[in-house]
Amino acid sequence: MGSGEGRIVRKSPAEIDKMRRSGHIVRQVLDRVKSLVAPGATTMDLEKAAEKLIADLGATPAFKGYYDYPCVLCTSVNEEIVHGIPSEKRVLKAGDIVSIDCGAVFDGYYGDAAITVPVGDALAPEVKKLLDVTEASLYKGIEQARIGNTIGHVGSAIQKHVEAAGFSIVRDFVGHGIGTKLHEPPQIPNFGKKGQGAELSEGMVLAIEPMVNSGGPDAKVLSDKWTAVTVDGSYSAHFEHCVAVTKQGPVILTN
Repeated sequence: MGSGEGRIVRKSPAEIDKMRRSGHIVRQVLDRVKSLVAPGATTMDLEKAAEKLIADLGATPAFKGYYDYPCVLCTSVNEEIVHGIPSEKRVLKAGDIVSIDCGAVFDGYYGDAAITVPVGDALAPEVKKLLDVTEASLYKGIEQARIGNTIGHVGSAIQKHVEAAGFSIVRDFVGHGIGTKLHEPPQIPNFGKKGQGAELSEGMVLAIEPMVNSGGPDAKVLSDKWTAVTVDGSYSAHFEHCVAVTKQGPVILTN
């Protein structure tokens, strides 16, 4: 969804506080939607609950209408990596996983986060491992979001953790800067080497979002022009936080 080329905008502490508010709204929505994930629920059930809560919290959805995207959530099931469109027809069943990505705007500032949730209790051990490793890799990346490090420090930490577990990093989609726009520079790949890319400095806010496949890294976009899936049909997981680079170290804004 969009690119991150151009000038990096650093945020003041007051702006970061505003982003913490929008991030908190996104987290409330994800918590609510997660509670509705169960066998028999449709991805449109999740969408309707999210749309209502975003409105109730006085925010505006970030995704709906963005490049004509039709919904407030992206709901990506099993082999779907990102940008799955909620549907009445998509019924969740036990053993599925669903990645839920949500963005909101409050007072002119964006929040963006994602979680991947198991459907029911009986998850295959390899799939549970995929979720655990992907989520852990997000925190490995966040830990590197420090003044004086580079974008490559973040991507390298994510990549190493994922590949050591035998999974693969999606190359076609990356994280991004965020602020008064949903996607700002710089792009944040989930792979790379320390020292590559822009140097991190105080006030940068990064949407870090590993997308990890249980099989190969290759992706393709379906005919709906949005839904990205694994080429080999393997499962994919996605976790995302917005993180501010501060003197005190990385601060997660979407908790």
